[in-house]
Amino acid sequence: MGLLVYTAILMVLITIVYKFSSIARYYLKFIFFGVASVIMASAPIPLMLIKPRDSRNGLIPAAGIRMACRLIGVKTSLEGHEHIVRNSGCVILINHQSMLDLLVLAELWPAMDNCTVIAKKEILYIQPFALAAWLWGTIFIDRVKKEDAQAAVNKTGRTIRTRKARVLMFPEGTRNQKEKLLPFKKGAFHLAIASRSPIQPVVVNRYRFLGKHRFDNGHIRVKILPPIATDGYSADNIQELIDKTYKVISENVDLISKEEDDKMKKD
Repeated sequence: MGLLVYTAILMVLITIVYKFSSIARYYLKFIFFGVASVIMASAPIPLMLIKPRDSRNGLIPAAGIRMACRLIGVKTSLEGHEHIVRNSGCVILINHQSMLDLLVLAELWPAMDNCTVIAKKEILYIQPFALAAWLWGTIFIDRVKKEDAQAAVNKTGRTIRTRKARVLMFPEGTRNQKEKLLPFKKGAFHLAIASRSPIQPVVVNRYRFLGKHRFDNGHIRVKILPPIATDGYSADNIQELIDKTYKVISENVDLISKEEDDKMKKD
């Protein structure tokens, strides 16, 4: 009985703090999102064991993450289905802003067949999440020396061609909420060239609802752009491909962010 009373008091206090403190809301929302994401990813493991390494195993965690985000006031929309690469693998490049980008992956996963991500093999020590990630087809790679990097890229490229996988990557390499995108890392582009597959740019509007110790309700708009062919590119002219892709993604992030800003002003 005493435990129930203490629990009720604690819940009331959390509710009050959540309502009146933006800092508390910020941390409570992120804690909820993180915990919910781990639970949603791991809970369906018994079902995933029926068809291991099947990308469709990620559909249940993706649905759970979308639901968790709605509970904390984040809505999403996805457009550009007509641009999705068909009948081949591709490297999907997305601008990176926050851990909430998991929601972007959760939107893309059911919209595109055979999605996957790349992770370091060290992730395998984080259980049960690592088992879930393996079951939905994550490509695990070893940490390699610089001189062995090309061999690792070629091996992963063959995996993409064989599985016709759609590999989702963040070319900035780290989270960035500034107005200008960070320079793109070369790894994703080496992978696209090695796999002889196109690049599928995906852009996400800037998260205006996030700030320093501020997490308001908001809208995440995800837009799939026309693919960029990698034919004719090699290590010798890879910077041209990077610059071309950077320009396309940067301009479209600016565009959809402005459109969303204008909508907020009207509302």
